[in-house]
Amino acid sequence: MNDHHSSAGSVIIFGAGGVVGRAALHMFEALSHWRVTGVSRRTPGFATSAEWLPLDLTNAEDCKAALRSRAGDVTHVVYCALYEERDLVAGWTERRQIDVNLAMLRNALQPLLGESSSLRHVTLLQGTKAYGVHHGPYKMPAKESDPRFIASNFYYEQEDLLRALPVAYTVLRPQIVCGFALGNPMNAVTAIGTYAAICQELGQPLRFPGGAPCFQEAVDARLLAKAILWAGQTPSCAGEIFNIANGDCFSWPTLWPVFANRFGLSVGHAHPFSMAAVMADKGPVWDRIVHKHDLQRLSYGEIVHSWNFLDYLLRQGSTVPRHSLVSTIKARKHGFHDCADTEEMFDEILAHLQDTGVLPGR
Repeated sequence: MNDHHSSAGSVIIFGAGGVVGRAALHMFEALSHWRVTGVSRRTPGFATSAEWLPLDLTNAEDCKAALRSRAGDVTHVVYCALYEERDLVAGWTERRQIDVNLAMLRNALQPLLGESSSLRHVTLLQGTKAYGVHHGPYKMPAKESDPRFIASNFYYEQEDLLRALPVAYTVLRPQIVCGFALGNPMNAVTAIGTYAAICQELGQPLRFPGGAPCFQEAVDARLLAKAILWAGQTPSCAGEIFNIANGDCFSWPTLWPVFANRFGLSVGHAHPFSMAAVMADKGPVWDRIVHKHDLQRLSYGEIVHSWNFLDYLLRQGSTVPRHSLVSTIKARKHGFHDCADTEEMFDEILAHLQDTGVLPGR
């Protein structure tokens, strides 16, 4: 990838405490000549040199008060903020989820626009729900030029809002973003690690609970952060949409022995079951694990926000392969060539969760 550091500026990252936002924040912090501001509802639970704005993006007046004075300063916006319903997967088709996410983006951007605005570029994060993956099989590999799916989706409404604004923008569509962040509703790695830790404590093998094996793609949050930097610095990216993935594909049963080995477990026989149902009563086991291994004091609800999401990713209940593949050729043609090994990525993140006392070791 080309070195884009020379034309730096002032970046504000909305949703800076999440998996994507945190990776982007750390990347920009490591580069010289960038002024970095993180925005999230909570103060950061990690070390950062960035300026921090604790802000609820659903509150338009608070956003105006906090952001209007920055309009002449901020050159780049990275928008990773996300509102999810309590029932994560079911919430993806609810009108309230769409309306809240649209309002949040509007509240974040409007105070930064106007006559004194120095805003040059907005990067917006989407995902494969833009292709209707959550409604069933779609055309594969999905391409950015594919028509929208018929169902309502907050991605489309946010994208339409951006198109109407007088500022350059790029939309990135990653698949299964993996990284290090806690309290995130869609963090598959932490959920898998928690399942493994509970199997370890109960003397159980790490049975694969999912449906029919299929091919999927993932993206390392650190690689996605590089794509965010590239998109904001490359003129040909303005007004474009790019699929972003590690560059390989994977199947969960193939990775399962890697997960088992990380926790010193046998794989056992695959046994399809709903994680949401079976893991619902395992809170006391998790509390025991935290005490026994002197882990970070994270409650069961904090460590895994939604077992339903893991059921969805593992295709629980599906008797036929539900593949999910996107083409990343367009990004490569525009100059983004970074890649990552998905198996290595999963193992690295689990090792990091163990090293930082979030999950137990072998």
